[in-house]
Amino acid sequence: MSVPAGTTHYPAAPASQAVEQHTLSVIVDNEPGVLARVIGLFAGRGYNIDSLTVSETEHEKHLSRITIATRGTPMVIEQIKHQLERLVPVHRVVDVTVAGPSIERELAMVKVRGKGENRVEALRLADAFRARVIDATVESFVFEITGASDKIESFIALMLPLGLVEVSRTGVVAIARGPEGM
Repeated sequence: MSVPAGTTHYPAAPASQAVEQHTLSVIVDNEPGVLARVIGLFAGRGYNIDSLTVSETEHEKHLSRITIATRGTPMVIEQIKHQLERLVPVHRVVDVTVAGPSIERELAMVKVRGKGENRVEALRLADAFRARVIDATVESFVFEITGASDKIESFIALMLPLGLVEVSRTGVVAIARGPEGM
């Protein structure tokens, strides 16, 4: 059965709603298959994950935190949060982007090959970005850089013409500011 053009089962987002980046912190049971269920929710509905990190946070309670960076209109973000909340192993879903003051960071290792002036320039830029040299050979460096994702993107863009070889990134981690927990 074909669906006529312009017909859909989902309501159209108002034209004024722009796509926004949001970071969701999801507390789940630390057990096999939970991550697959969360990822399956995104894949099954066509939502994209820009970044994903997972780690056990409370060993005694067997809980893990999944931090997901995703994009969508405000309506899509609300749908994602509500659908995550309905999953059985999910305890809490917090949109860190709107919940209050928070800190978001990412770590990247950036390998740059270069000699002469490119090598000197790479070291100068690394110093300006507070990136640390964690490995060095006569022909290359591996830099470690932490910070907001846009800072890391800027550093990578500047390293590209200087001999960027490889990048490995952790993904976004986030936590609320202040004395209260999630």
